[in-house]
Amino acid sequence: MSRLDEALALLEAAGEARIRDGYGRYGIVTTNRVIGVPMGAIQAIGKALCRDHALASELWETEFYEARLLCAYVDDPALVTPEQMDRWARDFDNWGICDTLCFALFDRTEHAFEMVDRWADDEAEYVKRASFALLASLALHRKAEPDEPFLARLKLIEVAADDGRNFVKKGVNWALRAIGGRKSEVLRTAAREVAHRLAASSDKVERWVGKDAVRAFAKADAKAGD
Repeated sequence: MSRLDEALALLEAAGEARIRDGYGRYGIVTTNRVIGVPMGAIQAIGKALCRDHALASELWETEFYEARLLCAYVDDPALVTPEQMDRWARDFDNWGICDTLCFALFDRTEHAFEMVDRWADDEAEYVKRASFALLASLALHRKAEPDEPFLARLKLIEVAADDGRNFVKKGVNWALRAIGGRKSEVLRTAAREVAHRLAASSDKVERWVGKDAVRAFAKADAKAGD
């Protein structure tokens, strides 16, 4: 049995009808074939298979939704290229695949910040979301990263904050909240300033992004003060 056949067999064995039939309730609509594998099972299968760049490429080409999710836990970040990231991002058709790849694979590559910049003004909804989902993932995961890469990209957040497409505006909001949640006082202050500017905007989408972030920051600050 090939590595690909093994991976697909493991996914099929873990499939559940209730998961497959429930995707729509979470806004996950895909043009790909679906099996219905819980995320915990996908992560466990990825751990069992170990990192394998060639296998990840084969899994992506199957066009099974769960096989593509599995790529996040199988591919080797050191071997992922910007061209691959862009090609895969253009296959994204829902927030689930977008966020999983950004959160568990793309943010571990050396090209992550470059792709944030490249995708930030892309016309495709899920490619543009990927910019900000990736920026949020970097803010959450790269604890030792200096402030500058995040400070420099707050401008991208302000520019994109008027995009009314649901999954873009939520990605922009997520990135702002993630940057404002870092330990750096410089970043915390800068993110809150952006949030307040957006909250005071005459544009309703910008106001939503800003006000939601302001509420999140206030809640976090209150919790920290307890």
